[in-house]
Amino acid sequence: MKFVAVIPARIGSKRLPGKPLLDIAGQPMIQHVYTRATESKADRVLVATDDQRIADAVTSFGGECLMTRDDHPTGTDRLAEGADLLALSADTIVVNVQGDEPLLPAPVIQQVVEILEKHPQASIATLCEPIHRASDIEDPNQVKVVKSQSGRALYFSRARIPMNSLIGCGVHYRHIGLYAYRAGFLRDFASLNPTPLEQLEHLEQLRALEHDRVIQVEVAIESIPPGVDTESDLEVIRRQMEDFGV
Repeated sequence: MKFVAVIPARIGSKRLPGKPLLDIAGQPMIQHVYTRATESKADRVLVATDDQRIADAVTSFGGECLMTRDDHPTGTDRLAEGADLLALSADTIVVNVQGDEPLLPAPVIQQVVEILEKHPQASIATLCEPIHRASDIEDPNQVKVVKSQSGRALYFSRARIPMNSLIGCGVHYRHIGLYAYRAGFLRDFASLNPTPLEQLEHLEQLRALEHDRVIQVEVAIESIPPGVDTESDLEVIRRQMEDFGV
């Protein structure tokens, strides 16, 4: 199970500027994410960025960094350039590890790779987990996914989907922004025009769905703490790491 883990990182988050470099337990957030990725079975772990400050932070803790252009509309587009810069063969599996998931368990990184290998017809493999709190269903920062009986993604949304359904009835899933693809698909994705739903929801995976690509979704084998989107999220993560002595 050979694969490359790439962490796309940019400095200009609208909700939390400078997010990759924010301090958590004495380390920048990007270092925590990088460490988690290295605990997986990845053959190589890299950070893909367009900002020298992030690159300097990564090299200072001994990580590997890839400088990319600054005009990419999404992290997946950035990974496509990374695949070209690394000259990856079309069948090389690339895992997109989100740079704002400092508590991501390493086993789920391996899980998305296994999903992609089990479903060769899929362009993307990704994860979800059940939603148990009504407030999360209404939270636009918690992306929801609905899937078919065979596990294919039908739609992703920041809105409540499906509507008029009760919490706990087994149909509400939070999407976890961890993806596995083959390098050939990344190049294909970058050649596709952005789509209306992608732009309305600000969800890059909808570009793949709108262009009829298959996204295979499975429930994560481990519970995954929410990522860092806001200042309050950051404080929650800091407290959790203090509690566990990370």
